[in-house]
Amino acid sequence: MRIAVVGAGFAGLSAAKVLRQGGFDVTVFEKAPDVGGVWSRTRRYPGLHTQNDKGTYHLSDLPMPADYPQWPSGAQVQRYLESYVETFGLADALRLSTEVVSAELVNHETGWLISSRPAGAPEPLTMERYDHLVVANGIFSDPLVPTFDGHAAFAAAGGRVLAAGEFHDVEEARGRNVLVVGYGKSACDVTVPVSEVAAATHVVARGLLWKMPRKLGGVLNYKYLLLTRMGEALFRYLRLRGFERFLHGPGDGLRRSMVDGVGAVATRQLRLRQLGLVPDGAFEDIARSTVSLVTEGFFERVADGRITVHRDQTITELLVDGGRPAARLADGTVLTADLVICGIGFRQQVPFLDEAVRARLQDEAGNFLLHRQILPIGVPRLTFAGYNSSFFSPLSAEMAAVWTAAYLRGGITLPPEDVMRAEVRARLAWMTARTGGRHARGTAIIPFSMHNIDEVLDELGLNLGPLTRARQWLFPVDPRSYRHVTARMLRRTSERVSAIGDPEGRKMDKIRR
Repeated sequence: MRIAVVGAGFAGLSAAKVLRQGGFDVTVFEKAPDVGGVWSRTRRYPGLHTQNDKGTYHLSDLPMPADYPQWPSGAQVQRYLESYVETFGLADALRLSTEVVSAELVNHETGWLISSRPAGAPEPLTMERYDHLVVANGIFSDPLVPTFDGHAAFAAAGGRVLAAGEFHDVEEARGRNVLVVGYGKSACDVTVPVSEVAAATHVVARGLLWKMPRKLGGVLNYKYLLLTRMGEALFRYLRLRGFERFLHGPGDGLRRSMVDGVGAVATRQLRLRQLGLVPDGAFEDIARSTVSLVTEGFFERVADGRITVHRDQTITELLVDGGRPAARLADGTVLTADLVICGIGFRQQVPFLDEAVRARLQDEAGNFLLHRQILPIGVPRLTFAGYNSSFFSPLSAEMAAVWTAAYLRGGITLPPEDVMRAEVRARLAWMTARTGGRHARGTAIIPFSMHNIDEVLDELGLNLGPLTRARQWLFPVDPRSYRHVTARMLRRTSERVSAIGDPEGRKMDKIRR
């Protein structure tokens, strides 16, 4: 079976590695000239670092290098992924600088017709047939950049608007007036190095988010608070199980005290009241849609005046003021703005699929209808990788790849389509109610990372033992605990592969029936 994987970040590379180990012929298409996805040199901005420590942010069978700092830089993560390619011999599967223009589902029997071309070039166009398609293009691959009124005059005066991922050299900001739009990770990350060289640095934030210090109280690493099963259990999941029933039942008062206590310490430590930057709502809201780690130096620079935060504001128009490019805020403030850097989020899109296929993938609100965040319901020969953004995104993506390999090797008995569809819609309704609709089209599962991994592996009958999972309640999840899962899956599915041949063809359909 020939498999096309689109994207060479954590999700695409781990999918390629697992699928090749499963005996499949894999080709990975990547538009960038290097591997890495969001960590590619083509998309890195100054100040980019991981939110996780290196011990929790890696694939199961290749830890981050021992000489890396606790929170690796973007360049270091990209080098790690290059070493992953080298370690597992994936280079010959890669087609870098190659853009997938279209992927046409010919029919259930024939599979996909993939059209690709050199990135940035109109031709030549190459067309190839593949039996299965894995979409790993990333949910953070298409940055949102608003269309502001007055942009034409602003640009004519020398002003520039760009996404954070398009800002690669901090020297572009030297001596200039910079506005950063947003208050999430990318916005705050890029603001700090900009503030070191810019004439003035302003952050325009429509709303403030709660931030978690890397070390609470300057002592306790946040990984012991949020990167454990206990930390995850502090937030109410769709279905409660085990100790969660106590935490959200008789023990709810204790749970609230724990969460509020962490918020109180973080508020004092970051001096949020003195800076006028206490977000609206309770600290528990930190996990509504994403959890943002404090960017080192951000609040210190707010305190010393190098960064000015305009909270609860938006840019209403770009203009020219006194011959200089500028921006007007909703409260009427006019700020000189040579650069406007936008870090406000991403679109979740699969542009190379035709409209008919996309309509089958998504609901009326544009949310992806994916069983286990992997399998589209009713679209054959297609799976997704990395559409389960979590605290442990590399591990989550890798376990999704194991699920896909098991599925293609005939190792999964799926529920009926109507059951899967009902479950997915119920989950999306819950996510929408919990996050106010801010769940990246159904692909952001934070903070319920381990719940997702459990559900994926339970369906395969490959979850870790109870002692290992019990340890994860108190200690940060170590991806190395999952390093034998792929081998276990391969052993379990080996007999079915020899009997089935092509699991997505007619024989597999007969077995499922």
